[in-house]
Amino acid sequence: MLAKLSPRPALRHCALAGAIGLALLGAGLPATVADDAEPDLSRFYRQKISWSRCEGTDMPKDLQCGKITVPLDYARPRAGTLDLALARYRATTEPKGSVLLNYGGPGGPGVPQLAYGGKEFMELTNAYDVVTFDPRGVGRSSPVSCGDGVNAAPDATDDSTDLETSTRAVLERLRTAAALCAEHSGPVLPHIGTVNASRDLDVLRDALGDKKLNYLGFSYGTRLGAVYAAQFPRKVGRLVLDGVDTLTEPLTEQGVAGAAGQQTALDGFVDWCVGDIACPFGQDARTAREQVAQLVESLDENPLPTDLGQNFTGQDLVAAMSQGLYSTELWPTLKRALASLVEDGDPTDILAFSINGAGLRAADGRDGDGGGLTDEEDVPMDNLPAAMMAINCADDPDRPTADRITRNLGRLRAAYERASPIFGRYRLNEVLMCYGRPRGTDFIRDEVKDVSGPKMLLVGTRGDPATPYRWTEETADRLGDAAVVLDNKGEGHTGYTSSKCVHKTVNAFLLHGSLPPDGSSCGPEEDAE
Repeated sequence: MLAKLSPRPALRHCALAGAIGLALLGAGLPATVADDAEPDLSRFYRQKISWSRCEGTDMPKDLQCGKITVPLDYARPRAGTLDLALARYRATTEPKGSVLLNYGGPGGPGVPQLAYGGKEFMELTNAYDVVTFDPRGVGRSSPVSCGDGVNAAPDATDDSTDLETSTRAVLERLRTAAALCAEHSGPVLPHIGTVNASRDLDVLRDALGDKKLNYLGFSYGTRLGAVYAAQFPRKVGRLVLDGVDTLTEPLTEQGVAGAAGQQTALDGFVDWCVGDIACPFGQDARTAREQVAQLVESLDENPLPTDLGQNFTGQDLVAAMSQGLYSTELWPTLKRALASLVEDGDPTDILAFSINGAGLRAADGRDGDGGGLTDEEDVPMDNLPAAMMAINCADDPDRPTADRITRNLGRLRAAYERASPIFGRYRLNEVLMCYGRPRGTDFIRDEVKDVSGPKMLLVGTRGDPATPYRWTEETADRLGDAAVVLDNKGEGHTGYTSSKCVHKTVNAFLLHGSLPPDGSSCGPEEDAE
């Protein structure tokens, strides 16, 4: 999904954006029910996890870390392996199993997010070990990188671009970006994507000793949960999908929805900001919106130098704002960071929201196995956007030709700019970056539907800027009778951490199996302060 993120404040330094990518799932995609896969995977399903205290002075003392080993290619399990980083908080009583968390992205590393945002899930430790992981290609689990390739096509949607004469040059830059991703990412890249991540999830379930998967997925994590339910319906326990992803819309349509949602969130932020004398854009909302647009344009024309050795552009600002807008809890920090940028010309604070670290440190390409866990200090700075690129493109089968892109780019640009004058160009750049990459899987669109497993809880938030509520309804229809919808009439991306009602309802299901009636709602008056 395009820039769908977890809203937790602890994530603001590793917020995710960009749906660029280069990936193709390995040969031999699984059948709808992957339990009957022919290759012998028994050695992976016989693992025992060795847990120990997590390394690092800033890691919570009660957080434990471990790893599991999974095949690089499930069709050829002897062709190589890679390790996945794990973390858990132990149950406070004798556990009746585990609850696995995926924070979204795609491309979000679970281990640091549980370490710094784990308090939200402590009630679940009354019955479960709370476990998360860095998915393949993410964080310490053989992280992918694109080096400078993550910024390959900013000119493609520039107003000054002569589409008739420059499209071929733009597409050539995209092919170069694909080569850079392959060079920097190593052997995991052709085997990244949600279908393989779901199979990893089942290996992890077994290694934890759980007969059924209990799962809480946010944003992109809902896509992963839905794919798991389709692949392993007999292994589904209690699944919660919060901030429900689309399973059918092409990236171009997802991008328009994302741009519109971000614009709505920006308008809300501006309305809130101008009520404070400290707002850097003044106290008039209309003038403030004009100033935001002027600031983006000015930085694109005259970028600011940074201590990281790269210039900070208007599109970097758009990327940073898109992260700070996902939760109203982040707005005060975003306001102060923008004030520092506007009043002092200092982009340091706003860079805390930005993921545009591409090229600051890139992983070397590797041959053979994906290998063991990567040291934290060696995770590439651009891993977040690079992983999102790879996973989204691996999950999407659409690959328009150069002629089609040339014909449609002007129309697409207009549609994106109508959706958002601020975020439109940025979102369209993301969509274009799949050009020239291997075609993604059809599995999600064709097979993730009418699941036969037990009931699962889908949470949709009416004011969600990243995953519009209609996606909750559409995905529920696709999943069939197993889907139970909770309508959160609040604001922000996902509901578990922002709504007391959603939090209570989700915990009641995970802890006790208590499901609300389909179509139940949580009112905005119950949102957490």
